[in-house]
Amino acid sequence: MKHAEITESIIGAAIAVLNELKPGLDEKLYENALVIELQERGHTLDQQREYPVYYRGHFIGKLVPDLIVDGRVIADPKVVNAFNDTHVAQMLGYLNITGLEVAILLNFKQAKLTCKRVVRGEPEEDQG
Repeated sequence: MKHAEITESIIGAAIAVLNELKPGLDEKLYENALVIELQERGHTLDQQREYPVYYRGHFIGKLVPDLIVDGRVIADPKVVNAFNDTHVAQMLGYLNITGLEVAILLNFKQAKLTCKRVVRGEPEEDQG
C-alpha cells in the first residue's frame, strides 16, 4: 500500500487521541490534538494549508485540507455516524487539487476509531 507507514502512524496517533479525549467533541478539537500527537511522533504537518483552485485558467477559490502529514498524506478528522460517498468524493477532489495520492478519513464519533483510506485511482479500503 502506498504510504502505508505514514497512514499506520496516523491511525495510531488518532487512536491515542480518541482514547484520551473520548468521543463527543468537535472535529477541530480532535484535529488540534492530532497535530500534537503526530508532531510528537516525528511527523511534519501542514494544518489548514491553502491550495489555489483554478478553472480554465481562472482562479476560483481556495481548497483547505485539514492536515497534510509529511507532505504525502491528507488526514481528515470527522465526527460522523458513518463515512459515505460524499466523504470519499471530497477526499478524491482534495487529492486531485493537491496532487497527492493518499488520504485517510478518521472518524472520532464512537469509542472505537474508524477510518477509510482513499487512494487516487484505486478502489477504496475500509480499516479498523
